[in-house]
Amino acid sequence: MTYNPRSDRYESMKYARCGASGLKLPLVSLGLWHNFGGEASEASCRAMVWRAFDLGITHFDLANNYGPPPGSAETRLGGILRSDFSSLRDEVIISTKAGYLMWPGPYGEWGSKKYLVASLDQSLSRLGLDYVDIFYSHRPDPETPLEETMAALDLVVRQGKALYVGISNYKPPEARRAIEILRRLGTPCLIHQPSYSLLNRWVEDELLDLLRAEGVGCIAFSPLARGLLTDRYLSGIPADSRAAGPSPFLRKEEVTEALRAKMRALNEMARARGQTLAQMALAWVLRSGRVTSVLVGASRPSQIDDCAGVVRSAPFSGEELARIDEVLA
Repeated sequence: MTYNPRSDRYESMKYARCGASGLKLPLVSLGLWHNFGGEASEASCRAMVWRAFDLGITHFDLANNYGPPPGSAETRLGGILRSDFSSLRDEVIISTKAGYLMWPGPYGEWGSKKYLVASLDQSLSRLGLDYVDIFYSHRPDPETPLEETMAALDLVVRQGKALYVGISNYKPPEARRAIEILRRLGTPCLIHQPSYSLLNRWVEDELLDLLRAEGVGCIAFSPLARGLLTDRYLSGIPADSRAAGPSPFLRKEEVTEALRAKMRALNEMARARGQTLAQMALAWVLRSGRVTSVLVGASRPSQIDDCAGVVRSAPFSGEELARIDEVLA
């Protein structure tokens, strides 16, 4: 099949400026993580990318080790870009990262300049691109000077291999230093990618205020708490769910009855708002304007439709926010 994108694709999505930059991101971005590698169906992956773009989702987020196997998500997207998006490259944002284990030996992970530059070169080859729009340091390296890691990010921008750079999984003290170093080097930090959801609120203590003060955007990963903030587990653990299998990302014992009771209470609130639980959870992360975009994963197009519906969310009332806090207390 030949992909013909919808002509009205930008009418249903909302976009937010990323920090103090000129770049705008869709409120919902698509992460091509562990449902997009070599073990996934080619037809399913193409359908998800098509559907996302038709909904105005222009940002596709990867990392060097996404798959499985590692690297296969970038290879899969690269094929889709060549076959379906060759004339649309300037309308999409492609981001990738390096920091976690990618190949054996002392130069296959963390934050050395050797690893980061080599990893980006490999990512560009798999994607079939001359540059990515955003390149991240995926995690801080406790043994490499932060100055070296940030110098590598500055270098790839100056080489034309990335337009912008960002950081992910950096706690506030590390993020502050990284932002300061990049500013001195002349390559501003565009964005930070932390985990953030109704069930994981650590960024509220300091990080979100820091990013706003420094003019750095924020894109939240795992805003649906690995699928817990959907209707998937309200009544139990489905046999075909992540928690029922061998996935290291969500264990069966984490899905307790006490947690499901809270999710059912939140689900009732969402229904009263005319939303699904997933839409309300995403709207809550976006509620203050301090988060630029929410990064969602999917295994089928209908899940992308559900998440994209967050753009029609009504603002939360003070009573609703208080009730959410009460349920989760």
